[in-house]
Amino acid sequence: MESIWRRVNQNIPEILKRYRRVAVVGISNKSYRPSYDIARYLLNRGFTIYPVNPNYEEVMGLRCYDNLKEIEGTVEIVDIFRRSDRVLPVVEEAIEIGAKVIWMQMGVINEEAAERALSAGLEVVMDMCIKVELAGMRLE
Repeated sequence: MESIWRRVNQNIPEILKRYRRVAVVGISNKSYRPSYDIARYLLNRGFTIYPVNPNYEEVMGLRCYDNLKEIEGTVEIVDIFRRSDRVLPVVEEAIEIGAKVIWMQMGVINEEAAERALSAGLEVVMDMCIKVELAGMRLE
């Protein structure tokens, strides 16, 4: 069987140019946390951000959703800040809402979830930081 690593982390520049609506799953309301910092960075770069964390009503002045299914707008990228063993339910929900990309942040690795997303036709980025990737690009 082909390694999952040959099929993930492809086309990152194209993903970041094509898709602008990002659900940040597991976001914190603490400004020193990576999830908050990265969401703020994306927001400042013109992305639409949907914070997702059932523990908060609001993050950065934006409504915070309990789950992906609550989001009324279109979600293109699901950026996951959860422990690796808690990723699969997020991926299942992302598939259900029609997301285009699963992005597992640095340190988040779940090959089963990646395989499930790929099988459903989503693009997958795993164990990479969206902020680092975006910062290294030159976008119009």
